[in-house]
Amino acid sequence: MNRQRFAKPFMWSVIVVGAAVCAYSASHLPLAQLDLLFILLAIATVITSNIAVPLPGVNGRMTVSETFIFLAMLLYGGETAILLAAIDGFWSSRLISRKPLTLAYNTAQLAVSTFVTFYVLRLYFGDVINLTHGDFSINFLVAVCIMGFVQHVCNSLLAATAQGLKHDQSIWQVWSSNCLWPSITYFAGASVAVITAKLIGMFGPYAIVATTPIVASIYLTYRTYLKNLEVTAASAKAEAEAASRAEAAKAQTEQAERHVEELSHYIAEQERIREQYSQIEKLSALGELASGVAHDFNNTLAGILGRAQLLLNTSDPAKIESGLQIIIKTAKDGAKTIKRIQDFARQRRDHAFSPVAVDQLLLDVSEITRPRWKDHAEAASVHINLELKISSKALVLGDESELREVLVNMVFNAVDAMPAGGTLTLATREAGEAVEISVTDTGTGMSDDVRSRIFDPFFTTKGKTGMGLGLAVSYGIIRRHEGTVEVESETGRGTSFRITLPSVKNAAKPQATTQPAPAVVPESFRTKFLVVDDEESVRDLLRDILEAEGHEVSVAGSGRDALALFAEGGFAAVLMDVGLPGMSGWELARVVRERDARIPLAIITGWGEAVGSNAQKAAGVDWVVAKPFTIEQIAAIAREVSRRQQEASNSIGRDESTVAA
Repeated sequence: MNRQRFAKPFMWSVIVVGAAVCAYSASHLPLAQLDLLFILLAIATVITSNIAVPLPGVNGRMTVSETFIFLAMLLYGGETAILLAAIDGFWSSRLISRKPLTLAYNTAQLAVSTFVTFYVLRLYFGDVINLTHGDFSINFLVAVCIMGFVQHVCNSLLAATAQGLKHDQSIWQVWSSNCLWPSITYFAGASVAVITAKLIGMFGPYAIVATTPIVASIYLTYRTYLKNLEVTAASAKAEAEAASRAEAAKAQTEQAERHVEELSHYIAEQERIREQYSQIEKLSALGELASGVAHDFNNTLAGILGRAQLLLNTSDPAKIESGLQIIIKTAKDGAKTIKRIQDFARQRRDHAFSPVAVDQLLLDVSEITRPRWKDHAEAASVHINLELKISSKALVLGDESELREVLVNMVFNAVDAMPAGGTLTLATREAGEAVEISVTDTGTGMSDDVRSRIFDPFFTTKGKTGMGLGLAVSYGIIRRHEGTVEVESETGRGTSFRITLPSVKNAAKPQATTQPAPAVVPESFRTKFLVVDDEESVRDLLRDILEAEGHEVSVAGSGRDALALFAEGGFAAVLMDVGLPGMSGWELARVVRERDARIPLAIITGWGEAVGSNAQKAAGVDWVVAKPFTIEQIAAIAREVSRRQQEASNSIGRDESTVAA
């Protein structure tokens, strides 16, 4: 509820009533009774109205002139007291404000209060002047109390009402907190006025001088009380402010803790989103890669199928041998095509860095991205020329898959930046203790504003077709490799990304595949192998290769069947696939290793190099062979197993001879 709109109407109403009261009192003023004592009372009222103490909480002051107003009421009647009250209100208000409305309201307020007090006394006790002529009695004491009480209540209520309406506050709250406790001065003033009136009746007008120390005492007592109240209020305020500051500090601490928790959650969420969108970017690129690889792989299958059909219709040994060599070469090319997808999309089980040949890395990237910069571009009548400038023969220590992902992403961005065609250059060079890899295009280029933001997460210039995470993820990968990436670009003149990585000196180049070295053992030494694979064609092929080496072979299509056969005993080694029904190859390897801690184990899997070394060690596997495998790889494993078995047999024979001796 908005009380402020009632403030001025209320004040004007009081002013009108006060003016009417003053006019009535002036017209009924008993001029014949006014004497020197009245003049002294008027002078004392004016003087004491300027000696005031401010009221806390409201825009007002408390004076001790009520004593002289009450005295005038008891000696000369209500009309005289009302006019003196109006004079007191006017002069005391000048110390607060010079605004006409405030002066008029305070003058009217005291006049109205005194008017009400006078007529309440006359209503209950008759002529007020006669109160001082009798002896002290209960009736007299009640009159004194009523005089002080009514004057205080009426005056304070009018002040509290104006204050509450003006500041849109509760009138009761303003009155009870700021106007209740000064009532003591009204009762003291009424008591002093009665005593003074009695003294004047006994000793004459000069008895008024006796009120001076009493009035001064009341004033000083009130002022001291007010100072103590202010000190107490200041102390309470200080304590409240201290408590408020402590509460605010606690709230700030809790808020800071919430912010830290929210920030930690935000960082974790951003990391999760980054990883998620990294996979999305990779899968998107993989889809484009697969569409191009499908074309190459279909050509490979066509070559194998057609050559095999030709061999069925010929009996010439020379042509059969030549055709089989072509089929072998074509199958190996097909395996390399599949490996390009695996190299790009595989998920590492461990992230140990190893030496990476930079020149070979760029060659792989050029082949992986060929469908994008050649096949798709030419299908859209766009010609992009790829130039390879690789002659550094340098090595860097890192994760080959992650570095390949960075370069593939940059090549795709370069292709997008050349919608009308152009030249794409992949180059490497050694720069002191570092290796510099550059991806340069002759495309549309970038403005300075775009160039400054390209590594920001979710910033993209591709609209809805891009997510703005490719380069942000790439930047993180390069930083993890302790490298730097710089960009030079000019609108209409192309863009160049320069990646600088620490070089590895005197490091051996990584091997594409790790094959066990063939061991020379007598071919007549037969061993028993257990082959486990859910693909019948693969099982039969492995059995044929091992039997061709002169070994005995048992086959199983699942892990449970393999364990049933293994329980019969006599096996020298177990070759198994990873993806088996009911039990994976890793689980089977662990169970077999628990039963025989020394038996050689080999994993033969289509996941190839995606298998991490940690998983291999955990399962106790001796070899991991990627599909498609060669006869030489399987034969080399078989010879190594035979060699180990022969050494174990010789060791047992020597032990038996020693015991016999």
